[in-house]
Amino acid sequence: MSTGTSSPTGHDTPAPGLPATPVPGPGQLPLIGNLPAFSRDPLGFFARLRGHGDVVSWRLGPQRALFLSQPEHIGELLAGVETNYRHPELGWAFKLVLGEGVVTSEGAAWRRKRALVQPVVRPRQVRAYAETMVDCASSLADTWEPGAHIDVRRDMLGLTQRIAVRTLFGTDTAGREGVIGPAMDIAQAAIGDEFRGLTLFLPPWVPTPGRRRLKKAVAVIDSEVNRVTEERHRGGADRDDLLSRLLAARDEQGDRLTDKEIRDEAVTLYIGGHETTGTTLTWAWYLLSRSPEARRRLAEELAAVLDGRTPGFDDFKELRWTEQIIRETLRLYPPVWLMTGIAKEGSTLGGRPVPEGTVLWASQWSAQRDERWFAEPDAFRPERWDEGATPVPDHAWFPFGGGARACLGARFATVEAVLVLATLAQRFRLDLDPGEIPPRTGLTLQPGRPVRATLRSA
Repeated sequence: MSTGTSSPTGHDTPAPGLPATPVPGPGQLPLIGNLPAFSRDPLGFFARLRGHGDVVSWRLGPQRALFLSQPEHIGELLAGVETNYRHPELGWAFKLVLGEGVVTSEGAAWRRKRALVQPVVRPRQVRAYAETMVDCASSLADTWEPGAHIDVRRDMLGLTQRIAVRTLFGTDTAGREGVIGPAMDIAQAAIGDEFRGLTLFLPPWVPTPGRRRLKKAVAVIDSEVNRVTEERHRGGADRDDLLSRLLAARDEQGDRLTDKEIRDEAVTLYIGGHETTGTTLTWAWYLLSRSPEARRRLAEELAAVLDGRTPGFDDFKELRWTEQIIRETLRLYPPVWLMTGIAKEGSTLGGRPVPEGTVLWASQWSAQRDERWFAEPDAFRPERWDEGATPVPDHAWFPFGGGARACLGARFATVEAVLVLATLAQRFRLDLDPGEIPPRTGLTLQPGRPVRATLRSA
């Protein structure tokens, strides 16, 4: 899974070639455009937009927007952020929580921060955290008993929260998850609520109950991150965790990240390593519970590769079916379910000019369920990622984004999801309660109802 400018299938971003002629979308209301339909059901709304054509015009409130469905156009958008398109403002809540981190900054500031943060999550560094991932998963499995009933999402988020805290702040912070975790949950929920509603367009000074809750949660987050950062400054010890690597990072001029920048990058890494991976694992258990054949092949692979021992980083490349389960889960239920960019002056798409200020939208949920690129698009079929299977067009699968602003933590998240799934699945089978689980859009694509399961011995 690539995090550079290449596509997930390993090819370079194609040169613009496919014409992009906008077609009108659904009817709009005065002033608010398509906001009510989008707010009620964003995923269904995107599916309807896709039915109109490959480049569809619509409005989110006063914003002029284009929705993209062709992978070639999506590739142009992903490759053009920072050149043809600027990074969008994602709301007051988003900015309050993530600050001026690598996700929200632009231009020279973004390039500096990316250069400082990227080495922290390189594959060589991810290897160092694999043991923590497996240890935390094994500790969770030790608390499970055959026949017990569990809340899958609660356990997966709790597990990835422990992994995030320990890889970010170090093992000496064990037990602190109960301090920062609830505050992060409030923050992430507030971002999702704001994005779907009218508060996205309210000025920052307008008070709402949700904003008051968010401010309190952010104060807790800031206090906890600052506490650990100050301890590191006083102690001066060289530790093998993400925070220590951020503290040690230097830019080309030899300057460090400020404590405020450390805070912003730490929160960004925490959210990326906790909520998204925990949600992916929850959806993976849901899909496996509904696919006996996929579950059988998983058990066979774990027995053949691991032979009863816990996995390590070196097993990752051999756990191919396990990774294909994660890849297919990311296709059907991508935690990050949309990408946007705002056209700069002189921007083009498919060789045609795009008016300055137009917001271009692409949805992982929509593109990755398009029957033109995926046979039986709503079916869980990990075998579609087998070697020799029909290749997927570049940028039809982009759960980690793409281009220069691709997710820096993609490798970390993929290794974590595979090793955690392997560790737990070699000991337990999860039989979920019957019935469909609809997705709910927030900061990430979450289950719309509790995900409960009965534990069985593997």
